[in-house]
Amino acid sequence: FLLEEALLWIMDSNFSQKRQEGKDELLQKPFQKGKHTKVAHKNVAAHEWDREEARNRRQHLISMNAFERHKKFVSDYILYYGGKFEDFRRSMSKDKTDLDVVRENHRFLWREEDEEDMTWEKELAKKYYDKLFKEYCIADLSRYKENKFGFRWRIENEVISGKGQFHCGNKRCENKEGLKSWEVNFAYVERGEKRNALVKLRLCPECSFKLNYHHK
Repeated sequence: FLLEEALLWIMDSNFSQKRQEGKDELLQKPFQKGKHTKVAHKNVAAHEWDREEARNRRQHLISMNAFERHKKFVSDYILYYGGKFEDFRRSMSKDKTDLDVVRENHRFLWREEDEEDMTWEKELAKKYYDKLFKEYCIADLSRYKENKFGFRWRIENEVISGKGQFHCGNKRCENKEGLKSWEVNFAYVERGEKRNALVKLRLCPECSFKLNYHHK
């Protein structure tokens, strides 16, 4: 009797197992892969984990802009290797703006020899020079008693407003009455070299007197 019950229990178990397998086959889609019956080796699992982590890190870095990535790399370096943020700060003592570069490389008049061996600094200064209007000059007469004068070409806003042509060409004077045209031989020193340029001015009577103070 006991043997018979044992045989019936084994047969019932086998039938239930086959029934479950048949049920799984019915539910399985045509393109679905079969279930793995073996557990993956731990090395395979570790490799897949590393790949997933690398993929997540890459996506995280791609979502950042260049500056955010830079800050993250610096923070990671300090975290793993030690150090201070001050060690990574760039010195700004030698930084220059475009205006600084133009001032350092400016020429009152550009000649052919000045355009030899052009650097990007010189090209920037030359580009600024080409935008100036060179019919009339703006004058600095503040040191006229010392017979020292400063001249520069006009910029676009001054041409539009009439400064230097319909208004007095002295940078500190806005007189529009009695303007007179002058041609001046401007002698100046530029980068250790003496140069001359013939320039035109439009000045009011008072500023004309200052211009000719030493030629009474």
